[in-house]
Amino acid sequence: MSYGGHGGGGGRGGDRGERGERGDREGGHGAAGGQRRPFFRRKKTCPFSGAGAPKIDYKDVKLLQRFISERGKIVPSRITAVSTKKQRLLANAIKRARFMALLPYVLE
Repeated sequence: MSYGGHGGGGGRGGDRGERGERGDREGGHGAAGGQRRPFFRRKKTCPFSGAGAPKIDYKDVKLLQRFISERGKIVPSRITAVSTKKQRLLANAIKRARFMALLPYVLE
């Protein structure tokens, strides 16, 4: 019985006959239909830094609910654009508010 990688076997051979080559797909991202303007993405800034920014407080339920999904999960910083340092403070404030029964753990 062989546990090595090159014995004749089924799953992962080198033959790619079923999928074909990469070039035979339709509907690629080429500029065949005309020139397309490049996508402009606005630089995200942290909502808790800068002048006039709100303080992160576990008693401010209205603020904390903006950073909780409809299922009750804490929304990640790559979506909300909160900085790493403030995301840690925000997560701790949400957890503290949950413990104090100001926020639910799970929304149904």
